Amino acid sequence: MSAPAPLPYKLIATDLDGTLLRHDETISGRTRQALAAATAAGAAHIVVTGRAVPWTRHILDALDYKGLAVCGQGGQVYHAGEHRLLTSVTLDRQLAGLALSKIEAEVGPLFLAASRDGLEGEVLVGPGYRVHEGPLPNVMMDDPGELWAAPLNKVYLQHPTLDDDALALAARQVAGDLVGVTVAGKGIVEMLPLGLTKATGLSLAARRLGITAKETIAFGDMPNDIPMFGWAAHGVAMANAHDELKAVANELTASNEADGVAVVLERLYGV
Repeated sequence: MSAPAPLPYKLIATDLDGTLLRHDETISGRTRQALAAATAAGAAHIVVTGRAVPWTRHILDALDYKGLAVCGQGGQVYHAGEHRLLTSVTLDRQLAGLALSKIEAEVGPLFLAASRDGLEGEVLVGPGYRVHEGPLPNVMMDDPGELWAAPLNKVYLQHPTLDDDALALAARQVAGDLVGVTVAGKGIVEMLPLGLTKATGLSLAARRLGITAKETIAFGDMPNDIPMFGWAAHGVAMANAHDELKAVANELTASNEADGVAVVLERLYGV
């Protein structure tokens, strides 16, 4: 009896929004089937998302997902089966406050929101901040001091007139030695602990599984996925991806609405 063919990749790392999820926050039957076939063949699947755990858990539960997930832009490694936070990195609030003052001195007042740390961490939303429509819970914040009252994963930045890329560039230029800044989606510019990326959390989660970067394929759609593509052996950008991610991808697939993840997995794993 011949030995089974080696797996093309032992680890499949997928972003959520704009990648695995469709616009209505569901995952198609075709994509579910492709992931199930790949994992049945022996590959591991890790969700790697900018969302913190409280904004991710309901999606993982609906999928009956029991494995590890990297949340909070790499700051949290979460065991979905046990509903347990394994690692968590928080933003230094003193450095973040200094960074914010430098950014606002450069571009003017910003609209702010913040994600608090922990399994039940709330997302605080300040005056003027435009929240994406949908079911994700948030708490309106009237007193700016509330922003810094408890440990944070990240601070969200919006500008009255600058677009996301321009705001992120300006923030990095004046405060890039204090914090990390990334574009995670339309209207979502995030201020993070310096050096923290999706690659940070993915490498930790992969190590727990005994899998290396050379054995990993990653799927994404936004600039915050660039470090993950740099870490993995093969990076696949969705058709709807940001141009910065497409520029560093090894491969381009169909959009999230057209089962782009499934298209690649079916080819690789013979689904």
